[in-house]
Amino acid sequence: MKIEIVQLENIRSHTKSTVPFVKGFNCLVGGLGCGKSSILYAIDFAFFGEPIGRSFEYLLREGASNGKVMVQFIQNGKNYKISRGLKRRGKGISQDIDELKLFEDENLIASVKSDAVAEQLKIITGWDRELFREIVWVRQEHLKELLDIAPRERQKRLDELFGLSDYEEAWSNIVGYQREYEGEKKAYEKDPDVLGMEKLATEYNRITEEFSLLEIDLQEMVKRLATAKKALEEADSKLKKLEEIKASIEELKRKEAQMQANLTNTEDTAAKLAEKLEAKKSLIENMRQRIGTMETQLTSYRDKLKEMEIPAEQPIETIRQYLAIYDDQIANLKVEQEATLRDMQTNQKRITSLSTENICPLCLQPLNDQYKNSLMQRIQEENNERQKTIGQLQREIEELQRTKNGANAAFSNMQMLTPKIEDLKLRVNEEETALTELSNEFERQQKLEGEIRKQLETVRMEISRFDISELEVAKTRKEEASRQYYTLEFDLRAKESHKKDLITRVEEVKDRIDVAEQKLERKEKIEKAVKIITSIRDAYRSIQPKLRSEFVKVLRNFVQQVLDHLTGGEGAFLNILIDETYSPYVMSEGGVEREVSNLSGGERTLLAFAYRLGLGQLIMQSRTGHGLSMLLLDEPTESLGREDGSIDRLAEAISRFKAIEQIIAVTHSEAFAEKAEHVIRLEKEAGESKVSVEKQP
Repeated sequence: MKIEIVQLENIRSHTKSTVPFVKGFNCLVGGLGCGKSSILYAIDFAFFGEPIGRSFEYLLREGASNGKVMVQFIQNGKNYKISRGLKRRGKGISQDIDELKLFEDENLIASVKSDAVAEQLKIITGWDRELFREIVWVRQEHLKELLDIAPRERQKRLDELFGLSDYEEAWSNIVGYQREYEGEKKAYEKDPDVLGMEKLATEYNRITEEFSLLEIDLQEMVKRLATAKKALEEADSKLKKLEEIKASIEELKRKEAQMQANLTNTEDTAAKLAEKLEAKKSLIENMRQRIGTMETQLTSYRDKLKEMEIPAEQPIETIRQYLAIYDDQIANLKVEQEATLRDMQTNQKRITSLSTENICPLCLQPLNDQYKNSLMQRIQEENNERQKTIGQLQREIEELQRTKNGANAAFSNMQMLTPKIEDLKLRVNEEETALTELSNEFERQQKLEGEIRKQLETVRMEISRFDISELEVAKTRKEEASRQYYTLEFDLRAKESHKKDLITRVEEVKDRIDVAEQKLERKEKIEKAVKIITSIRDAYRSIQPKLRSEFVKVLRNFVQQVLDHLTGGEGAFLNILIDETYSPYVMSEGGVEREVSNLSGGERTLLAFAYRLGLGQLIMQSRTGHGLSMLLLDEPTESLGREDGSIDRLAEAISRFKAIEQIIAVTHSEAFAEKAEHVIRLEKEAGESKVSVEKQP
């Protein structure tokens, strides 16, 4: 695997940086705090997205709300690109899943979901977070960590990386199965079904024999039950016929009662109709008498009108017009009377005028006394005549008024009597119609009464023909047949129930026998399984030390080879031994073993580096099937100096170490950087990291 480009945006001191890498030995060089290690932290974040510690405070630039890392790399000839982002939310910092993307060439193969990206990344590189941080990335001051920890802790940690702890875990886990099987085996050895197999077989034979005898008895009972059923059906059929006859008789009795009730109702109705007929006849006669009286009165009123020369046979309106003539005559007489009275008043004024003056009231000429007296006498005579005329007119008016009042009274009475007579005549007609209907209804009721009486006699004759004793005999016979049938049926059901119980018991015993046989078979399998599990546990217990020994041998060879490359034949020769706890020792030329703690600082650094490289190669081979293809080193020159040439030797050895495709080292040592094939210099200006390529292969 080879990283080509790392891009950082708002990561620690990097605001926006692009860092290119090449195959072979790459070196990031610069002063303290210029952003070298930040690039390695960014690579770790891009691949795995999990913080080193509890939060991402160490990674996101102070004051920035967002950050982003993109790593472009090559694996097995294919180009990949992975990017992740950070986002500040309130007081915390979390991963921005919208920026999480993994590309193969230009195709997006995973995004958003961390698990999906991690799965694809492991398929591509063979790495997981633990393997990367333990083997691929050697962080600052962690180079000698595996050398400094206790042997047992070192053994446990490396067993996990090699996968040997899986055997220990399997050996521990499988004991549970062993105990479970052994417990199940003991349970079967005490199981009552397994212990009582012979007893179950005897019980099974006894039940099957009883079942056979019961089956024969059931066949005989079925025949007897069929005969009893036939007798019951015949008795039931006869009883049903008689009950049907009885039901019809009961219906006839109900019909008889209904007819009797109808007859009574008909008789009552006829009696009531007779009473109504008499009452109706009396009412009609009474109304006819009233009509006769009113018509006599009407005739007398007409005669009165005739006496007054009014045509009483004419219509009412015509009579009313004749009466109106009286009003006209009276009015004319009154007008004439008033005119005569006015003339009298005028003459009286003349007499008064003549008595006081001697002037004619008409011509205004002077009059002599004789002519004046003669004129006054003549005027007085005229007034006397007029007075008589007024008296005559008054008598005529009064006579006409009396005639008019008599005519009006007769006319009013005629008006009152005429509609009453007509109304009574109408009512008489209606009552006569009702009388006819009542007479018809009375005749119909009498006819219906006769019919009901005949039907009632017929029904009573039919009822008298039924003999109730035949029904009682049929009931007795059916009850006897039913008792015999249901007794047999009850016995048959009891035996069938017993048969079902026997079948159930046979099945239960058979099931118990089958279960017992299965338990015996299971017991035998468990005994074999216990033996196999014991063998497997023994194998797991023995294989782990053997595999560890093989790993230790190979690890010793890897470490020795790397160390030989690092020393390059110069300096003191270090012969390495590694024990079962993966603890390295140095064998001097005199054959004396020295612990790592007794080595010089430079020797310990070289040994730690060789030890990490050897472990990396071996663990990667065992976990992924291929060797370590990449190594990230953060300040690997700890305890090395320029004076004794150890820094130069380490750098020279790394530059010659071609077993790893790409090595990216972070250092502040210019001497170390001189040996790198690709040098990237980092400087810090105004709090921001600046990246420049100083040396290219």
